[in-house]
Amino acid sequence: MKKANAISGFPEWLPEQRLIELQILDRIRAKFELFGFTPIETRAVEPLAQLLSKGETDKEIYALRRLQAAGEDEEAEFGLHFDLTIPLARYVLQNQGYLNFPLKRYQIQKVWRGERPQEGRYREFYQADIDVIAANELPLHFDAEMPWLLHEVLQSLPIPPVRILINNRKVLEGFYRGLGIEDAQATLRTVDKLDKVGEKGVLAMLIDGVKLERTAAQKCLEIARIRESDSSFADKVEALGVRNELLDEGLHELTFVMDSLQSLPKGSVVSDLHIARGLDYYTGTVYEGCLEGHESLGAVCSGGRYDDLASSDGKNKLPGVGVSIGVTRILGYLFGKDLLHASRKTPSCVLVALPSEAKRAEANAVARMLRGRGICCEVFHLPQKYGKQIRYAERLGIPYVWFPEGQESNAHEVRDIRSGEQTPADAQTWAPPEEDLTVKADFGELSGKGILGRGIEV
Repeated sequence: MKKANAISGFPEWLPEQRLIELQILDRIRAKFELFGFTPIETRAVEPLAQLLSKGETDKEIYALRRLQAAGEDEEAEFGLHFDLTIPLARYVLQNQGYLNFPLKRYQIQKVWRGERPQEGRYREFYQADIDVIAANELPLHFDAEMPWLLHEVLQSLPIPPVRILINNRKVLEGFYRGLGIEDAQATLRTVDKLDKVGEKGVLAMLIDGVKLERTAAQKCLEIARIRESDSSFADKVEALGVRNELLDEGLHELTFVMDSLQSLPKGSVVSDLHIARGLDYYTGTVYEGCLEGHESLGAVCSGGRYDDLASSDGKNKLPGVGVSIGVTRILGYLFGKDLLHASRKTPSCVLVALPSEAKRAEANAVARMLRGRGICCEVFHLPQKYGKQIRYAERLGIPYVWFPEGQESNAHEVRDIRSGEQTPADAQTWAPPEEDLTVKADFGELSGKGILGRGIEV
């Protein structure tokens, strides 16, 4: 086999990194279920017409075509989904007769985007989504529940704190209409690029690209500068002197959401009136979250309300609201910066040493008893000198080595290879301290005092 090369944008983690990823996915799943969300899994492919039917997406779609296609010019019919919201809409329409509304679903799957790989951007990656879809009318309190749940999930992970930014598309669109701007969607997409190109870049794009008058373009920047941790943003918007019915509706909705979140730690949720989100299907509240101290990475979670995405006809609407956590985006960044570490490279807490082939059955019996009590362990693969077996455990970070025969007697002994302490042990009763049972993932900045941060169990 020729030398295998990595494919850019398709991450493959080391075993210890995969352990961290799996634990984080499990932690997210458990938190979702704690809030009453139930799981689904949709197929990886959707008809291209479906993927392209929801307005301008700015996502590059991987199309599927059979290698043995009948005709060389046969066009692709299917594409890999680039998010989990459009598949959800299709799933709900297909199964609405069997579903209970409001439907509170979570979905943790890989998605694919054919974009240029760079820091925090991948072509294949995990997303963890939650959405609520209702029949005909979706109460606004679900809009407030989304950032609350995001905060609860993300603060439980071994990552930097996440600040959640909230806006409402009606605020911006109503403001633009009040200014007499005809192409509100193009203006929204342009303002959403503030973090990438800055105010000067957006101003130039609004004037040259969207064809706005300079005074109108400057007004768009003025509202985009408003950021508050409470509902005082509404007074600042009104002070700009623009009046519109849709603007008033958006301010009312955003005020309700922000007021509902005031018991969260101050600064963890902020109303940021430049957030628009690029996808056209958002119609109301929108969210973005960024790692504090690592804002250059961009959004690590996002979402919003969509009133028309899941609808089979113009009469029966299935409005929804949801958020998505970019799991791979977060992990890839922290792994790349060497900020996230596993306490060991294997789930094994104990290595059962193998003195000789004649002792293999006894070593296996010890392992079975330990596993029967939930202690992860493995038997060394060869009857080598104990020094080599201990060094194997050290390389993997396994904290304990079990000896089926002691140094001074036939009694079993276990050694903590970190301290060197070795004591007699019975496989039916011995157990390690709780903190050693599972792998721990630690986040922290490197300093003279070592790694500082918070840890979670894997």
